[in-house]
Amino acid sequence: MGDMALINDNLLKNKPMKLDSQVLSELKEKLLQEKMRIEEEIVRIAKPTKNAVGFDTTFNEIGTDEDENASEVEEYTDNLAMESTLEKQLTDAVEALKKMGTGTYGKCENCGADISVERLGAYPSAKKCLNC
Repeated sequence: MGDMALINDNLLKNKPMKLDSQVLSELKEKLLQEKMRIEEEIVRIAKPTKNAVGFDTTFNEIGTDEDENASEVEEYTDNLAMESTLEKQLTDAVEALKKMGTGTYGKCENCGADISVERLGAYPSAKKCLNC
């Protein structure tokens, strides 16, 4: 089974899950796909900076008319908020992938407890368990 099928199958059967190598592999693939999706989306509105996952929102100049200037500012403001959200999501995905490499993936950053596989299946970048 692949593509989160094992996780979904066990959830339907109400079986507790462990982070075994197959589940980790599926979660890693899901994180890599999410990372790629975010990167594709963010480059539409921002340009990369020298930081590892940093971006600067681009400012599209539509024209010099007052209405055009207002549209430019509105578009820039919308893009700035979206860029910030996407950059945070990208950072979270990259951090989760790094944790997989160090063996600390799936541990709550607050209390150190295991994050449930169900939570990780729904949100692979999760940093905290549901109790925290």
